Amino acid sequence: MMDRKRTDCPALPPGWKKEEVIRKSGLSAGKSDVYYYSPSGKKFRSKPQLSRYLGNTVDLGCFDFRTGKMMPGKLQKNKQKFRHDPHSLAKGGKPDLNTALPIRQTASIFKQPVTKVTSHPGNKVKTDLQRASEQPRQLFWERRLKGLRSTDVTEEVLRTMDLPKGLQSVGPDSSDDTLLLAIASALHMSSAPITGQTSVAAEKNPAVWLNTSQPLCKAFTVTDEHIREQELKVHQARRSLEDALMADGLARAAENTRELLQGKAA
Repeated sequence: MMDRKRTDCPALPPGWKKEEVIRKSGLSAGKSDVYYYSPSGKKFRSKPQLSRYLGNTVDLGCFDFRTGKMMPGKLQKNKQKFRHDPHSLAKGGKPDLNTALPIRQTASIFKQPVTKVTSHPGNKVKTDLQRASEQPRQLFWERRLKGLRSTDVTEEVLRTMDLPKGLQSVGPDSSDDTLLLAIASALHMSSAPITGQTSVAAEKNPAVWLNTSQPLCKAFTVTDEHIREQELKVHQARRSLEDALMADGLARAAENTRELLQGKAA
C-alpha cells in the first residue's frame, strides 16, 4: 500500500506537478519517493532526467529534487564543499571551471591518450615537470658513461686525466673514471659552481641525501694556488700549440717555395 500526494511545483514552469509517494508497508515503510510530471504527463524519477529534459530553459543548479524548491544557500554550500574536499571530487562533484584548458597528451604508462587537468581545486601538484626549466635527473646516471673512451682522428684512445688527490668519489662506484665523467658532465650541463656533496649524510647514505645537481664526490674547495697552477698549464699548452702551428706554417711555406722553384726550372 502506498499513499500518493500530487501538488503543483512553483519552482518549475506552469503545469508541472510534484508527486510524493509514501510507502505504507515493508522494510521501507514511512519512506517516500518523489516524482515529477510534465504538463504532457511525462514522468521523471531523478534530477538528471529532469535537467536533460528541460535543458537551458530552467536553471536547476539550486533546485532541490526532494522538496521541489529553489535553495540558493545549498548551492553555495555545495560549491565550497567541492572546492575544498577532494573526496567530493572523486565521488562525482564538479569543480569550478576556469579559462585554463586541459592538456591532451599521451603518457608512457598508458596505452591511450589521457586528458591531464592541473587546474582543479583538488590538485596538489604546484608545477608541471614537463614544462619546468630543470628536468628531474636519474640518480647515479653517470655510471652509464663507464667504459666510454675518447679517441683522436686515428682512433687512438686518448689518455685519461689524472684527478687531484683531494677529489674523492661518493656513491656505489668509487672509480676515478666515473668521477671524472661526473665532473665533466656537471661542468658542461650546469652553470652553478661545482662544490661536490656538501652534506655529511651523503657519505653515509648517498641514495637518500645525494644532491643530484653536484657530481659524485666529496666537498672540495678551489684555492688561488690551484687557479694559478691551472693558468700556468693552460699558458704552456697554448705556447706549445702556437709553436706547433708556427712550425707547420713554416714547413708549408718552404714546401710551396720548393715547388715554385722546381716549376720555373722546368
